[in-house]
Amino acid sequence: MTNRSPVRREMSLRTREALSGYGFILLWVIGFLLFTLLPLFETLRYSVNEVTVTATAIELDFVEAANFTRALFTDPTFIELLIGYTVETLVSVPIVLIFAMIIALFLNLDFKLKGLFRVIFFLPIVITSGPVIRELTAQGAASAPGISTIPAVIEFLQELPRALRSPVEYLLTSFILILWFSGVQILIYLASLQKIDRSIYEAAAIDGASSWEIFWKIILPSLSTATVVNAIFTIVTLSHFSENRVIQYIYNQTYNVQGGIGYASAMSFIYFGVMIVLLVIIFLLLRPRTRRD
Repeated sequence: MTNRSPVRREMSLRTREALSGYGFILLWVIGFLLFTLLPLFETLRYSVNEVTVTATAIELDFVEAANFTRALFTDPTFIELLIGYTVETLVSVPIVLIFAMIIALFLNLDFKLKGLFRVIFFLPIVITSGPVIRELTAQGAASAPGISTIPAVIEFLQELPRALRSPVEYLLTSFILILWFSGVQILIYLASLQKIDRSIYEAAAIDGASSWEIFWKIILPSLSTATVVNAIFTIVTLSHFSENRVIQYIYNQTYNVQGGIGYASAMSFIYFGVMIVLLVIIFLLLRPRTRRD
């Protein structure tokens, strides 16, 4: 009996810790069920119906997969925007990750006014939302449109396929806006860097490792998990950005007589499916490296 009591106490402690953890996430779970999962099922129901909003009710006329077929095969604008979104995201993610890692390495050094620089690099995250970023984008503060008028750039863009021309031009002219999405990623990388024991650096230096070797053999493998998290976070952030052209197109179709809520709901699910595919691709590309390291 005396040998079992510590086990029971240990199990009781683990149970209390588990219940405490579930208590912290309970509000999030309730919020997800009420404000995300239920609207998601409602949108799915709308996507297979022709929705008519009257003064007294919402009328649904079941059309099976007609809305999905129209979006995929008879709406070239939506497909072009979807391809552009995919290319822009796949190119933007490594740009954001590399920039965030470089800034995090810089902020991890010991120098004066380090806290001020951390605030400066995180500040864009505060202002890149709602009407503020919309106004900055309208006035051209979030882009460098002059780049697209350079003769060499014009000739380069003309040689690209039509599907790639718009995304590449967006990346060239809107790289300022892309870098604005790096604030949270910088903090995640910085937190991971601060968890690395300084004695590891000292031991590597004693063994004759150069700064470059320390980066590739110690720092980069230690940031592998943070890289996966940052990549997923970046894709989700870019996908629900208010100035995203796919989202704007879907929103406009909601009030279109020839589209409506049903058609917009179908496009939303297709867009959601493409985002999930991108998340899986990025996760599979980064996850094996973390295991091998």
